Amino acid sequence: MATTTTKKINNTMLFGFVLVITILLGCCSATIYKVGDSDGWTTKDDVYNSWAERKEFHVGDSLVFEYDRNLNDVTQVWGALEYQFCDTFSPKAVYNTGHDIVTLTEPGFYYFISSNRVQCQLGQRLDILVVHDPSRPIPPPPPSKVLYIGKTYKVGGSKGWKVYDSDFYNKWGEEKEFHVGDKLLFEYANEANDVYEISGHLEFKTCDPVSPVAVHKTGHDLIRLTKPGVHYFISSKTGHCAAGLKLRVVVLPVNFSKKMEL
Repeated sequence: MATTTTKKINNTMLFGFVLVITILLGCCSATIYKVGDSDGWTTKDDVYNSWAERKEFHVGDSLVFEYDRNLNDVTQVWGALEYQFCDTFSPKAVYNTGHDIVTLTEPGFYYFISSNRVQCQLGQRLDILVVHDPSRPIPPPPPSKVLYIGKTYKVGGSKGWKVYDSDFYNKWGEEKEFHVGDKLLFEYANEANDVYEISGHLEFKTCDPVSPVAVHKTGHDLIRLTKPGVHYFISSKTGHCAAGLKLRVVVLPVNFSKKMEL
């Protein structure tokens, strides 16, 4: 009798364990999409726009790009303007294995093009919107072994954020080494100026404030640099950016130095 009862308890526990695992796998599994399906990654007019419109992409999903690596590649660009004009001057990432798996790690817009400008203009490009799936848990950030406090840089030094000569902020930024966790302090007269953070090189080059990543206009803006890469800042006020009121900074990981690149 005791043996039968024990078996029932064990079976019940086993069933419960399997059920929990099944539920967890069902709610937490990510989706892998082969870009273009059977067409793969190649030059086809508007096929990728139609392909993406039928799908909903979530954080944790992956894209698989398959193509002939001798003829093609996948270039991830920063913003809509680079995507629109097939501009690969300052890519976010470049893939060229012929079987590239790109995991979508954060919400927002992603832009992919071929670095071959003609192929890109003929339709070999993909833009997608990635959202959080509420049924999937958001993983906590990995713990840091060393707490990096970060430095605070007053943009422009004693001159602050205002129109000077056209190359002033470019030189100011090149003299510094910025890391994730550092902060930029923009000080200016808020009735006459502002700070627009923009997404890419083309917006920076053409002083385009139409689609900013963030807008700051308190006159005492403290902006924390939260991830590595190139960050762009301009003034949206007429003529200011064109006169040189714009800043481009390269942000390095915490434990990385420009000296290590030499």
